[in-house]
Amino acid sequence: MEERSFRNVIQDKNVFTVSWELVPGRGSWEESQEKTLRLAEQAAKGKKVHAVSLTDNPGGNIAIPPEAIGKDIQKLGLDTIIHVTCKDRNRSQLESQLYALERCGLHNILALTGDYDLGGADGRAKPVFDLDSTQLLELIKKLNAGMEYQTMKGKATLKSCHFFAGAAVSPFKATKAEQMLQYYKLKKKIEQGAQFIITQVGYDVRKFEELILYVQKMGWEIPLIGDIYILSYGAARFMNQNKVPGCVVTDKLLRELDEERNSPDKGKEAMLKRAAKQYAVLKGLGYKGVHLGGMNINYEQIEYIISYGEELSRNWQDYVREFDFPQKNGFYLFGRDPKTGLNNPALPPPKYQTDSKTELNYKVSRLLHKMFFEPGKKFFAPMQTLTCKIQGGALEKGLHGMEYFIKRVMYNCQDCGDCALFDLAYICPMGDCPKNQRNGPCAGSYQGFCEVYPGQKKCAWVRAYERLHKYGEESCLGDYYTSPCNWELKNTSSWVNYYLGKDHSAPRLGIKPKVKDKN
Repeated sequence: MEERSFRNVIQDKNVFTVSWELVPGRGSWEESQEKTLRLAEQAAKGKKVHAVSLTDNPGGNIAIPPEAIGKDIQKLGLDTIIHVTCKDRNRSQLESQLYALERCGLHNILALTGDYDLGGADGRAKPVFDLDSTQLLELIKKLNAGMEYQTMKGKATLKSCHFFAGAAVSPFKATKAEQMLQYYKLKKKIEQGAQFIITQVGYDVRKFEELILYVQKMGWEIPLIGDIYILSYGAARFMNQNKVPGCVVTDKLLRELDEERNSPDKGKEAMLKRAAKQYAVLKGLGYKGVHLGGMNINYEQIEYIISYGEELSRNWQDYVREFDFPQKNGFYLFGRDPKTGLNNPALPPPKYQTDSKTELNYKVSRLLHKMFFEPGKKFFAPMQTLTCKIQGGALEKGLHGMEYFIKRVMYNCQDCGDCALFDLAYICPMGDCPKNQRNGPCAGSYQGFCEVYPGQKKCAWVRAYERLHKYGEESCLGDYYTSPCNWELKNTSSWVNYYLGKDHSAPRLGIKPKVKDKN
């Protein structure tokens, strides 16, 4: 089975990779877990699927951990892709989980931020989001290299792990801010070690191609896998109503499905043929593989989609226009080619304009930042000297109190002590993003609004993009990776921590840690 492992297959230029997403569901010995194993066994025997992908509390719903089922599936001779999400575990528990996955030989990982929790045994659970997906990838990279850690006797090094980690991206965003932010974050994911990329769910062929063109433009050599959700009318209605974060079904597509379900077979044949045509188009566009998913799908249907999709792929261009599902006023990175129905990289998109005004507190923040917080500027050195003198004393407590009051009023500060305001155009990711994203937005935003507060609260990263766009600086949101918040600094002065080189920005800005002179 080794020669058919997911890692080997995806790196083989002559093989089109197929993975199948299964949802083990809630419980330990329920029918959903047994069904997952039966389907995996069929896939192992059929040899048309290279790996099954096992979800981790998808949609914020509780389920058995994927590794519990993954161990049994590996024994069947079929490779697995284990979803690892950040929403329910802090960094310590994620590290422990990765050790367990390495021990079990479950090496293929899909690193995800995760959907916001919907509920638990006695109401909604407290979300964690200690790491984001880029930070999880960075942790995996460290483990693969043999992570160094501190012991009572000094430093020790762990044996190297063997993870093959991937990540997700959504090319299906309606606004330029959301879409470019997805691409900026994709850059960080690749830099932090992502070895394959799976798209979110969507049905717009121009957006699928846009991702390929953007990756080529950036010079990234990384396998792209297109997500094909085998779409029933019921699932489509939920996605159309934005009830499945990050999944896009337009009104036009929903109307087509509504018509199809009036057929004698309730639209099942049309559903499978659509998936096969999407398979053919994605293969023709240059995707390295497809990721199949859907509710109540059996293995025979999966085989049909693969076989028919391969047959149709010889003339994939004939089906391009069947996936013309643009969002209303949707943004595209390239102009449309009327001959093919795809993109023309030579044609620029419409100019992006934002109606949002630059708030006074952001103008003030920019001014003060340039004066006090940029190394080498006039007041930086005096502030560094001052904070070094007052650290650990009553004056530092006074400064901290004043700082917290100002930042609470202006930025909804959560007093984390490892401030990321500088990284997000003076919008606090800890106070204004429910998922505390410090490297880019999650994939759940819709029409510029937060996944958790749709139609009510604009995504914090979209707000930052719009602020920076006014100054032509929006691309800086993808310039560098931000490490996780250091919770040892919680409830301390982030100003002191910044000037003394204690926070996450010190290595990037070259601020060396300073110790108070005891003389």
